[in-house]
Amino acid sequence: MIGFRTLSATLIAWAFVVAGQTAGAQQPPAPASKAQPTCVATFHCMSIYWSPENGQADRNVSVKFRAVGEKPWRDGLALRYNPIKTPECKGDYRGSIVNLKPGTSYEIELTLDGSDVRTSLKATTWSEQFPIASTVKCQSAAATLNVKKSGTPQGYVVYDGSGCVIDCENKSDLGISVNASYVILRGFTIKNVKQHGIRINTGHHVVIEDCDVSKWGSEEENGFGFEQQACVFSNQKDLHAVVIQRCKFHHPSWNTNSWAQDHFKDRKSRHPDGPQTIVFWDCEGNNVIRYNECWSDKDHYYNDVIGGAHNGSYRGFPGADSDIYGNYFADCWDDGIESEGGNQNVRIWNNYIENTMMIIGNAATSIGPLYIWRNVSGRSYTPPGSSYDLTHGYFMKMGYADNESWMTGHMYVFNNTIYQPDGEGASGLGGESKPIKHCVSRNNILSVRRGDTHSISTDTKRSADNDFDYDLLSAKYPAGQEKHGAKGSPHYMPGAGFSFETKIGKFELAPDSPGIDQGIRIPNFCDVFHGAAPDTGAQEGGTPPFVYGVKADFIPPG
Repeated sequence: MIGFRTLSATLIAWAFVVAGQTAGAQQPPAPASKAQPTCVATFHCMSIYWSPENGQADRNVSVKFRAVGEKPWRDGLALRYNPIKTPECKGDYRGSIVNLKPGTSYEIELTLDGSDVRTSLKATTWSEQFPIASTVKCQSAAATLNVKKSGTPQGYVVYDGSGCVIDCENKSDLGISVNASYVILRGFTIKNVKQHGIRINTGHHVVIEDCDVSKWGSEEENGFGFEQQACVFSNQKDLHAVVIQRCKFHHPSWNTNSWAQDHFKDRKSRHPDGPQTIVFWDCEGNNVIRYNECWSDKDHYYNDVIGGAHNGSYRGFPGADSDIYGNYFADCWDDGIESEGGNQNVRIWNNYIENTMMIIGNAATSIGPLYIWRNVSGRSYTPPGSSYDLTHGYFMKMGYADNESWMTGHMYVFNNTIYQPDGEGASGLGGESKPIKHCVSRNNILSVRRGDTHSISTDTKRSADNDFDYDLLSAKYPAGQEKHGAKGSPHYMPGAGFSFETKIGKFELAPDSPGIDQGIRIPNFCDVFHGAAPDTGAQEGGTPPFVYGVKADFIPPG
């Protein structure tokens, strides 16, 4: 039987306010608002922006939505007031509706709490079936493929690389060079290129699917590759609407220095420099990275698995209104996912990340909101067989880039699991002493290594505006937080863990484990569950195992 429990407004009124009308109740017409809301869609999510009259910090915007033709309304997570003085900020109130169906139209109603100001809009999620105008059948080659023919919104041009191998024998910089829009690159195998597997020079609405890229990049010094040479690379600021799905990116030509190695003979910094799989620089956003497998071996580690620049900015990676989900990421010296900079309606869910230092880098989040939910982290940092026994990293980096002035955006962290295979998993949120600001956590398993002292950083001097509760914690957390949190370590069902061969993860709690029925309902993010209340962690009891990578397929709950 599925049970529901409402969230107490007295506990966290500013984060999870539910509108006064019950779902499905008849509501009076919304009065005209001078400021109209806007929406940016992806396959499974919608970003909402609104700057109504009389918006202020003590007033949330309540959200209701339903598919067109449905009668009952569903509650969304309330939007918080947080204007940021930069042209990149799209609204005083910002937030996301998640777990939507592709190619579906939705009605959305917004209410400014404590007022009679309401508005409504309709929007449609992306269809997973792209319209096709023409197909270019490609052949195997030993030189760069130049993609120049654009399609239109009514019909994409497919560059069909099925069975095609682009092996440049390290004589060409690029495997594929893109100067086109509304194109699909499908089924290519690319290897032995001097810089990037695929470079998007100009264009938008680019789909890269079912591709296999390996052996890319060049040596810089000491056997280490150049920083951020990638399987897919772009440094175009107007880049948007890129979909990278069901690809395998693996085994670059050169290694990355660890934090214990010198990349350059004459540089004091030992920050890792080397290849990555996906790199975007300060792009416009609205990108989707899903169902990919990105890994390597102990002698060819990445800098970050995916990421970009600039971390201290209002843009950064992956750009506003972007989704990262259903992926397997592994084998880097720094961040598995480097989601840093603006993080304006960036959503990260259902990923498995292992053999990295930081699991998710989020330093800093300048605009927000950033949503991170139902991810699982495995082994942290030192690769098997490595001679470097280095300190492990955190599930979430927290902190800041350059200076704390960038820490102005909100973050939501729900139902994630720090898994500890052989006691070698990640630490918690921000380690022992990273500053954390504007963060809400709920229903997470923050079980850290034996001997670790913190599940959540206890820096109280620099941290501010946080709300941590209903988590399962094995170590310290900030004083005054976690009023309903559970103390202890999780016990999992027999056979729990992740299989690299199948990319299947089983993380269901055992019936006697702390965290069973000890979470709380979160509108739109965690409102379907078994038992008296949600379980803590990524996998709800009684639900199927997770599938990551090229065989994954996200099905919204409920």
